[in-house]
Amino acid sequence: MNIVSFFAGAGGLDLGFQKAGFNVIWANEYDKEIWETYQKNHPHTILDKRSIVNIPSDEVPVCDGIIGGPPCQSWSEAGAMKGIEDKRGQLFYDFIRILEAKQPKFFLAENVSGMLLDRHSDALKNIKELFRNAGIGYELSFEMVNACDYNVPQDRKRVIFVGIRKDLGFTFQFQQPNFKKLTLQDAILDLKDNVLPAKINNKTNGNSCEIPNHEYMTGGFSTIFMSRNRVRSWDEPSFTIQAGGRHAPIHPQAPKMKFIEQNIRVFVPGKEGLYRRLSVRECARIQTFPDDFIFHYDNISAGYKMIGNAVPVNLAYFLANSIKVQLQQNETNHQIKNINKEAVAV
Repeated sequence: MNIVSFFAGAGGLDLGFQKAGFNVIWANEYDKEIWETYQKNHPHTILDKRSIVNIPSDEVPVCDGIIGGPPCQSWSEAGAMKGIEDKRGQLFYDFIRILEAKQPKFFLAENVSGMLLDRHSDALKNIKELFRNAGIGYELSFEMVNACDYNVPQDRKRVIFVGIRKDLGFTFQFQQPNFKKLTLQDAILDLKDNVLPAKINNKTNGNSCEIPNHEYMTGGFSTIFMSRNRVRSWDEPSFTIQAGGRHAPIHPQAPKMKFIEQNIRVFVPGKEGLYRRLSVRECARIQTFPDDFIFHYDNISAGYKMIGNAVPVNLAYFLANSIKVQLQQNETNHQIKNINKEAVAV
């Protein structure tokens, strides 16, 4: 089945769908810092570099599915939480505009859990109704998931919308995962050596990295960062990988940060040298990108941004496979019904 991808970023969602057997024929990403990474890792996908607001729907290919994660900063609990009042939040409407015009069999949209906050309830209700009423309409399924339940070594709560076109006659059912919880040890223990600090001004080490992208941001830590423990142990999943190197979790080689008083913690005295940020490659592993997926950037902050904004590949694969199986089962059921009708008619 052919699908198109909006707000593709580096392509974590796309890669998961590709692994499930979908063909991502066309993708859209407006951030020029990402283009090289997407194109080199998705060489068979046409990349449209315009903003979605400037893309006429008739220039989007005919497809079986539309996927994407409209920018989440407007809904994030860590951000301004302006939601649909922010221009970035309004990009949901352009996603729905194209969905309504193309009428694919299904769509999947992903966003942060912050959109479930009470202050966004009216906007969320409106978005759901627009999804349900797009074109001939979609049967909408909606659920908040935690990536750590889906073979991803990370606590990462996200809201997933899945719509099935009404004429197909069924509603998508979220499947319950049955995976062993993965830990930082499972994901990155073998990367504990050979890591490099970034060059001056956090420029990349480039080909000097023995393992591609295995370099970490240097520099101080903000008071906000130091207000909470930022260390997970080897036997725990990672904290959420965010879209900024300054907020990257600390490597599990370090002891948990020492509590001083409310909103104030410090690195354990005498152990300060153990407190480094996770490397770009370690964050990619935690987001379940394969090691042959190379991130291209000049300043490593762009690497952290691409990875932190991505949908974990394993989560994307699980959702994509569930969609594919249910679409195929529905098609099989229709074929059986038609055969039975023909037999009765005879």
